[in-house]
Amino acid sequence: MSDVILRGTGVTKHFGALRAVTDIDFEVRRGEILGIIGPNGAGKTTFLSLINGTLSLTRGTIFFKDRKISGLKPYQIAERGVSRTFQVVKPFPGMSVLENVSIGALFGKDNIKDAALAREKTRSILTRVNLDGKENLPVENLNISERKRLELARALAMDPELLLLDEVMAGLNSAEVESIMRLIIELNAEGRTILVIEHVMKAIMGVSHRVMVLHHGEKIAEGEPALVTSDERVISAYLGERYAKMRRKDAQD
Repeated sequence: MSDVILRGTGVTKHFGALRAVTDIDFEVRRGEILGIIGPNGAGKTTFLSLINGTLSLTRGTIFFKDRKISGLKPYQIAERGVSRTFQVVKPFPGMSVLENVSIGALFGKDNIKDAALAREKTRSILTRVNLDGKENLPVENLNISERKRLELARALAMDPELLLLDEVMAGLNSAEVESIMRLIIELNAEGRTILVIEHVMKAIMGVSHRVMVLHHGEKIAEGEPALVTSDERVISAYLGERYAKMRRKDAQD
């Protein structure tokens, strides 16, 4: 079995004259956490949307477990073992927390068709994301932190081999960020491969085995976190000299 679970060649998405993602070649190794960073508008969310089929490619090809998935519908890609969270959280209104999460199980790779079975299967996931005791709460009553965790729970209910996380820690306090970081590491230790977009540098550097940097829709760097964050192109495009100085100071202390 190949140690590459996901790969793409020439991955490109243009919206008219806007070049959102251009000619990205990439590989994701089975069992790793790949962090994706870059300034706003770099193409990060578009990149995830091309992987899970929410957006179609302008050109290029994406393979999951050596099978082409570009061109498939999002539900078909989900059934193959790929799930994602979305940067803008949109729970299904008029439903309870448990009902929202169970929808993930109905569209995951286990192909569950019974709603009651889906709810039972996903009940334990709420505990993992610290939403236990809120099963019957209307989703409208959740705060932003709880909605972020609900989004993660719904993706986990699909029982993915590959989990795509789009800023699940944005807007959370330090304790909540630490909690999600621990959960990501636990999920990875259980065998899930994870792609994570995050602006919280402490988080992305704390969980990632490798980091890929996008800028103006192009890949400008890739490698181990420490090497990437010392790359002058990355400092210039995203991190800034203040971050670089802080890293050098930490290394001296």
